[in-house]
Amino acid sequence: MNAIPLAVDLDGTLVRSDTLHEAALRALREHPLALLKLPFWLLQGKAVLKQRLAALSRFDPATLPYHQPLITWLTEQRAQGRKLVLCTAADHSIAIAISEHLGLFDAVIASDGNTNLGGAKKANALERLFGAGGFDYAGNAAVDLQVWQRARKAVVVNASADVTRKAKTIAEIDQVFETNHRFVEALIGELRPHQWAKNFLLFMAPMAAHMIPDGETLPRLLLAFVAFSLCASAVYVANDLLDLDSDRQHPRKRNRPFAAGQIPVALGVALVPVLLVCALLCAVPVGWAFSGWLLFYFVLTCAYSLVLKRLVIIDCLALAMLYTLRVIAGAAALGIPLSFWLLAFSAFFFLSLAFVKRYAELDVQVKSGSERAHGRGYLTSDASLVQMLGLMSGYASVLVLALYLNSEAVVRLYRSPELIWAAVPVLLYWISRIWMKAHRGEMHDDPLVFALRDRVGLISGVVFFGVLLVGSRGWTW
Repeated sequence: MNAIPLAVDLDGTLVRSDTLHEAALRALREHPLALLKLPFWLLQGKAVLKQRLAALSRFDPATLPYHQPLITWLTEQRAQGRKLVLCTAADHSIAIAISEHLGLFDAVIASDGNTNLGGAKKANALERLFGAGGFDYAGNAAVDLQVWQRARKAVVVNASADVTRKAKTIAEIDQVFETNHRFVEALIGELRPHQWAKNFLLFMAPMAAHMIPDGETLPRLLLAFVAFSLCASAVYVANDLLDLDSDRQHPRKRNRPFAAGQIPVALGVALVPVLLVCALLCAVPVGWAFSGWLLFYFVLTCAYSLVLKRLVIIDCLALAMLYTLRVIAGAAALGIPLSFWLLAFSAFFFLSLAFVKRYAELDVQVKSGSERAHGRGYLTSDASLVQMLGLMSGYASVLVLALYLNSEAVVRLYRSPELIWAAVPVLLYWISRIWMKAHRGEMHDDPLVFALRDRVGLISGVVFFGVLLVGSRGWTW
């Protein structure tokens, strides 16, 4: 039995995240106007700021990204009769909720709206309770050096190499729990470069107009592609920051870097404007029309993340619009007039994909026994209706393609327009198949990921575009 009590820090130590930063994100999502008061709260002191933000919204302590190896060790220490104290600069209400959930701690010491319990103040509080050198302390950051210096032993958790080195010079090290994730790999994963494949839709309008990119237009399209990719990454980061609670209740999304605590949320907040500025710098040389559509895309995605994704049906319409905006922006980059047929086809086709995405998410929630999709406006019982709407939208896009093949535009653009009819059954097969996969629960919650991994779907795509190519070049019988 170890009679020396162990004080454990919360943010970055027990939890692989910062509860203050997460509270600020919840406030932004749920009470955006209340954030105007944030500077005034901060002027009253950091403890007041933490208390006010904690009071604005609730959180589920069960979903937080805990440092599991540390919790396992703490469980063993408690089983041996050791006294554990949760000692944190986080607000008292947050610390109490986490302590009650874990059931590990004998006492909680935290910021109370008057005192911000960090650094030297935390060390003073522990010394008043246990005396000088009468406690061990588990922490992770440079500010914890002030506590380790006055503790008997140090437990270093998830700390940088520099903090670990300094801790060893001022305290006797009891345990070191190293981080087990790769930061750079997690950061690249958060930017989701595989999602940049969606931005090839920028080439859709030039392809439909049979425009072959040359030395002047190709660089503009490539710059447009880079601009949209950077902007999309900014959107993904912002969306994941605002969706932390929902992602942590999803079997796959809970492994995303922010949800899993692999990347500090503060870094994500700083990353969004940096990516957006870089996107705009790439967009300006392409043209003001393209830049305007890019900004509209960003504004719509922000509206989707904050409000629209919680509105039934409207969320899928917004997703379809976000796909279609790429087609419109590609036309704007080269000054190509958009045809009614291309816009109509895009709207219905991408609406079907949006419903696939939502249906796949609902299917996961159904299997987990939930009655409502967290962070969305849907009930799990809506899945069959969503499936019907998605199938109708997909078949409507096939109908638009069939009607287009009977228009005068086809005669002008294709040397063998009768061959283009072969594209109709190919598209009909692909849409039917993707919905069949979704119905069987074999669909990834991101249709793009599924499409990139599906060999049959990729072959269908090659056949579809091959038919269009042969039809445009002509066929000698």
